[in-house]
Amino acid sequence: MANLTPPQPDPHTDPPPPEQAAYGEVARRVAAGEVVEQAAPGGSAGRVASGRVLRGGLAGVMGAGVAALAQFGLVVVVTRAFSVEQAGAFFTVTALMLMAAGIVKLDAGNGLVYFIARANAFEYRGISGYIRAALVPVTGAATLAGVLLYPWLGPVALALPVLAVADVLLAAGRGFGALRPTVLLSGVLLPIGQLALVAGVALPAWTLPAWVLPVAWALPYLPVLVLAALALRGRAPRTPYLPGTGRDLWRHTAPRSVAAAVQAVFQRFDIVIVALLAGPAQAAVYTAATRFKIVGQLANQGLAQAVQPRLVRALADGDLAAARELYQATTMWLVLLTWPVWLAYALAAPWLLRLFGDGYGAATPVALVLAATMMAATASGMVDVVLTAAGHTTASLRNLVAAGACTVLLDLALIPAHGALGAALGWSAGVLVRNALPLWQLHHRYGLRPFGRHSRSALRPRAWATA
Repeated sequence: MANLTPPQPDPHTDPPPPEQAAYGEVARRVAAGEVVEQAAPGGSAGRVASGRVLRGGLAGVMGAGVAALAQFGLVVVVTRAFSVEQAGAFFTVTALMLMAAGIVKLDAGNGLVYFIARANAFEYRGISGYIRAALVPVTGAATLAGVLLYPWLGPVALALPVLAVADVLLAAGRGFGALRPTVLLSGVLLPIGQLALVAGVALPAWTLPAWVLPVAWALPYLPVLVLAALALRGRAPRTPYLPGTGRDLWRHTAPRSVAAAVQAVFQRFDIVIVALLAGPAQAAVYTAATRFKIVGQLANQGLAQAVQPRLVRALADGDLAAARELYQATTMWLVLLTWPVWLAYALAAPWLLRLFGDGYGAATPVALVLAATMMAATASGMVDVVLTAAGHTTASLRNLVAAGACTVLLDLALIPAHGALGAALGWSAGVLVRNALPLWQLHHRYGLRPFGRHSRSALRPRAWATA
């Protein structure tokens, strides 16, 4: 490779540095679909990569399991300690907070993963510029949003910058290959801290203002932010600034920022719209019945966080064979890990829902819709992650807009008459649309399918032993 330490260029007359040009060229190649089959030498490299991905994915899924249990416990505490109306109001506020955080993050975290994973080939030259270019706009947008939302959400709105920046810092660490901070901080410390503080506030002996409960939920994000910053500081190399890094980052990330905003709304809007159209009591019932969907979302997220940098590198190198192996193997692992949970939930829903208290047992039909939908979604694998790793952020945006529109239209039509069940049906239709569209696009462009010969390989004991 040519010398990667040229004299400082004039940004107005000189071409971009080779590292920066390479990043842009990689993005153009992938976005244009210039991907060819490449066989891994002897198959050994592929097995080692799959083992590493499975090991990281299992760590992520274990963290997701802890988070899911803690969040389930939090819902039980809130529904048991407060009235249905108070619980519904709390769930609505936290849903709005997570929606707002998903919007103001601008998908900068995934943008950093995209560029940091590629920068490995160039010894991470100029990578500090990408990190700064991601953090500054996210911090500004989150601060502004917190001030604007304060009249509606109260003091908890001021925690928005902490939520957003912590997530971006953890994503940057994953770009360097460090999954442990995400698992320990986001998957263990955060949900357990939220459960502990909310349970403390919910003690019958306390009589506190209503705003204290959401603030207790948000407080654990602060140590997550501090520890994530320390972890990234210990891993990110100190490199000279390269002109144009911010432009590169946001040229790639801008379309995905809109898609991430749509996805953030898509994931939480159902709770808010139920509260608006059917009242906070129905919002509490809906939240309790659908709380188990976090199991599938977090399991998918845990594997995605492990596999995304490798998918990006494989597609950037034109190694479609490796991308196919990663996609099919992780889809099989997702099915094996989550389908038993969904089947058990569908069978036990009438009894499980009673844990939340009186008035929640009638939500069994909502639980059945949830279980069937999540099984179908899991069988699609990390289809949107693969699509965006290939550079098709605009296509991902269109898919999310179509899914969101489908959900909103059905929610408006069904919730007034059917309450929580209507919201579940609208959400289900949106999830199916969101998975079906990228499935067709990946098959049409690259011939990628969620199941194939690598699905069988993922079942072999050697794959698990390698991990």
